[in-house]
Amino acid sequence: MNRKQMCVANLRYKRPGASEARQARNLLGYLTYRESRDEGVKLVAGVDRWADHGMGGSVGEIVRRCGDLCSEHVLMFSLVINPNPQLMAMVAPGQREQFLRELTRTTVDGFFEARGIDSGAEFSYVIHHRSSEDPQAPGMHNPHSHVVLPGTIWSEEAGERVPLYFSQNRKVDHIGMLHAVTEQNMTEMMGRYVGPDWEQRIDRLEAVRDAQKQIVREKPHGVMGDDDFTPCFWCGARQTDEQTSAAGYYVLSDSNDLEFRPFVRGLSHEEAELLARLMALEAGSGFEYLKRIGTGIEQMTRKERRALFEELREVTTQRVYQQPPVERRDEREIEWDIGL
Repeated sequence: MNRKQMCVANLRYKRPGASEARQARNLLGYLTYRESRDEGVKLVAGVDRWADHGMGGSVGEIVRRCGDLCSEHVLMFSLVINPNPQLMAMVAPGQREQFLRELTRTTVDGFFEARGIDSGAEFSYVIHHRSSEDPQAPGMHNPHSHVVLPGTIWSEEAGERVPLYFSQNRKVDHIGMLHAVTEQNMTEMMGRYVGPDWEQRIDRLEAVRDAQKQIVREKPHGVMGDDDFTPCFWCGARQTDEQTSAAGYYVLSDSNDLEFRPFVRGLSHEEAELLARLMALEAGSGFEYLKRIGTGIEQMTRKERRALFEELREVTTQRVYQQPPVERRDEREIEWDIGL
């Protein structure tokens, strides 16, 4: 996979001053009591929300430390370390928080070491466990950390605290250095937590997805509306991770990119393929009908799902997976080879 997509490390900062100080306090409160915009955190008695490495373990402590250690131009830096959910899905669920905590510590320490700052920097971080908003695989576990850094660091050479800065120019690219350290740590840790073959496994997953996209080389199974400008769609399956798949549809975006949208998630690979075949056979009843099928299956109990797919196995062996091509006024002008 593309190493630059392994982990995102985004950096921002707040300036000193009453207005941005209030914003910083509000941000810290949000990070403490929320997992995402739509989900509050479940606090556990006796378990600290913040991991304190010198910047404090509560909103009040961190705010005071930011004020004490600020520079003329920076009240605090905030760093987000967000591993790719596709890679985190390969880590055992019970080890993901441990993985992220180790990644956060080694990335912060390794970044300052790479810069030649032996004293390092004070920091505190909090772990969030939100769900992915990726429209192709919504709901995937997307753990990430928020790190707070001060505006100054201790300089042995100067014998005092000096401003912490992040340069990004031709001579010095601290942001590029941060990304490089993050990628290096991710690579090493994936080998330890997942196994030395993790890259081959993620490449196999991508190869399966590429093969599943080939459904669009056939004529569309349907159109998403009644007018001539409504996009065509193809019913198909997409592997979400090594264990699960989704059944849904493929559609070309306005920019001519092929995108998948799930109707039913959390299926076995076989179940997703079976359901995709059923939907292709039923596509003539309209897109809204397929959505209702998906909604109904999502609401089923496990027992009801098992019974449904047992029936589907019998049905799909008796019916041919071939839907008559959808005719529309501009059909002959569509170029089917979209460069997959």
